[in-house]
Amino acid sequence: MADPNPGLMTQQTRSNWVRLRTLIVLRWIAIVGQLAAITAAQRFFDLSLELGLCYVAVGASIIANLVAIFVYPENKRLSEGEVFLMLLFDISQLAFLLYLTGGLHNPFALLILAPVTISATALQLRSTLVLGAVAIALISLLAFFHIPLRTEQGFIMRMPQVFVFGSWAAITIGIVFEAVYARRVTQEIHSMSEALLATQMALAREQKLTDLGGVVAAAAHELGTPLATIKLVSSELMEELDDRPELREDAELLRDQADRCRDILRSMGRAGKDDLHLRRAPLGAVIREAAEPHSDRGKDLMIDLTPGAGAEAGQPSIERRPEIIHGLRNLVQNAVDFAESAVWVEAVWTEATIAIRIIDDGRGFPPYLLGRIGDPFVRNRRTQEDRKQRPEYEGMGLGLFIAKTLLERSGAELTFDNGSDPMTGRGKPGTRSGAIVEVIWPRELISPESAHDQGGLGENLPIEA
Repeated sequence: MADPNPGLMTQQTRSNWVRLRTLIVLRWIAIVGQLAAITAAQRFFDLSLELGLCYVAVGASIIANLVAIFVYPENKRLSEGEVFLMLLFDISQLAFLLYLTGGLHNPFALLILAPVTISATALQLRSTLVLGAVAIALISLLAFFHIPLRTEQGFIMRMPQVFVFGSWAAITIGIVFEAVYARRVTQEIHSMSEALLATQMALAREQKLTDLGGVVAAAAHELGTPLATIKLVSSELMEELDDRPELREDAELLRDQADRCRDILRSMGRAGKDDLHLRRAPLGAVIREAAEPHSDRGKDLMIDLTPGAGAEAGQPSIERRPEIIHGLRNLVQNAVDFAESAVWVEAVWTEATIAIRIIDDGRGFPPYLLGRIGDPFVRNRRTQEDRKQRPEYEGMGLGLFIAKTLLERSGAELTFDNGSDPMTGRGKPGTRSGAIVEVIWPRELISPESAHDQGGLGENLPIEA
């Protein structure tokens, strides 16, 4: 189905989510760790280090943090370029410190993974590729060029070359794997966040429309009496003003305008006058309300209500929740979009469940997408035939995700299938051979028993002051 524009939070704005304070705190943690490692290596392991240059490298990070703290506000959100430069500085500073402390013979060389992983979660792909390439290049140089680790007695501490190569390979693979892994997971989280935001917006819109319908219905009901009074009085005036035609015309105009107000209110409250004041409605009424916007789009829309084995003949009343109506409406819209000529909405109820099955006579769901239906932003290349049949359709799966999320929120379980195998042949128009969506609720979740179902409310009692 045609989906709303999903560009609520784009990849280009990801870096703007990162606060300067966050990177400053992470850098302070790195500075403390570097100073602790340098001090421990010198005092506890008797290693001879270039302390002056090591402190210069750490001091550069300290100065960079202090400048950022005093120059920029604490709540500053960083741009893409600013985050990129900060991470590039951190990679370079760590590589220089590793050069002074044994290169890949230093076990802390794996820390170079951290800036690249942060880039994969916060920056665009291009920036991450550049930072990853820089990190791999510096690690490769450190394998050959570095100041060896020496003890106070002059003994050089180094690993065998095979272990150095293994360390280089592990760090290089780690940079690539961690970046891909973090980026993939982050994209999934962002896509789900965007889709859930769109779902909340759709539910809020449906709730507002429902409330508006209730207000209109209430207004029509409350204004009915004064409008009837105006009409009655104007009719009496018309009878009394037979001998004064100029005043009789004013009375006729007053009566006609009262009728017009009545018709306007009736038209505005048509969709909700019967049921919007009620929290519950018959199953068929809810289905028709959900399907009504798509009932005149050139496709036959047939609704069939059938009791299941052992169920009562009368259709059950269910709760008129906005998420149920909007979710079913999205599913019906999707079926109408892809149907050749007809859509069937079948409802079956038993003592334990209520099931709604939506079937069309289109080509059905692509088999390779059946397992992914309901995921947000599922992109699929459209064929030329699709463009001719539905030039306005630019679906990305968000509509089905919204429907699935809203209906599952009401306690439903959804399954997606095809009436025939699209790979072996298409069914004939007018037959139940297209996509099938089945929605099943435990009956007690949307059709709880109430006093209205079990009899009268009892004797009316006077209100005591």
